[in-house]
Amino acid sequence: MKNAIPDTTNVTAPKLTDVRLVSDGWLKKYVLTYRLEGGETFEYEAVSRKGLEEYRAALAANAAGEEPQTDAVCIVPILPDDSILLIREFRYPVNAWVIAFPAGLIEPGETLDECIDRELREETGHRVRTDLEGKAIIPLPQSGHSSVGMTEENVRVVIAYVEPDGEAQLSDHELIQVFPLAREDAGRFLDENRDLIGTRCQLLLESVRRTNVLRKRLELAQHPITSRDYA
Repeated sequence: MKNAIPDTTNVTAPKLTDVRLVSDGWLKKYVLTYRLEGGETFEYEAVSRKGLEEYRAALAANAAGEEPQTDAVCIVPILPDDSILLIREFRYPVNAWVIAFPAGLIEPGETLDECIDRELREETGHRVRTDLEGKAIIPLPQSGHSSVGMTEENVRVVIAYVEPDGEAQLSDHELIQVFPLAREDAGRFLDENRDLIGTRCQLLLESVRRTNVLRKRLELAQHPITSRDYA
């Protein structure tokens, strides 16, 4: 079997030579200047929530292969009946309702677990379960990047086993509806949904759909249908 990791020993990455802030605000616009292998320069527009020095440091750490500091968390909540908890939220940048998982930025000084607990309570009125023998929070090994064509923001996806804990604590501008989805209904939901949908949510539900199909095929292989099943 061939190595699944690309061989980059003979590939030279562009050299970042300058980071220029061109528009300030909660979202900041930057122009990045690179020097390419042939010596020519290339400029690229990007956005970040980080200030100039913090953004420079994050880009340098990425180039050095260091593990990035997690900016946000995306929570895949599993309810006690094994269904998946989803949210339907009005998202202002797209001017529409979006199906997604609970998610949010990690606040300064906040641990990953603290952020998960806070976001669950605020957006869904649920909490992480404490009655399980095993772990109730399972982070994926690496944080993933949301939109590498635009920003360096990275998100740690976690699976969390949750239970209801009162009403959601939404801010004035947040519009969120919470609903459970049984695993066996994942495929039907994807086929029938007409709201916009977050990529992470879409991929996980499609994986659940395919797992359901595979499970049914295995069950049929072990217990072939006979005429008695229709008697």
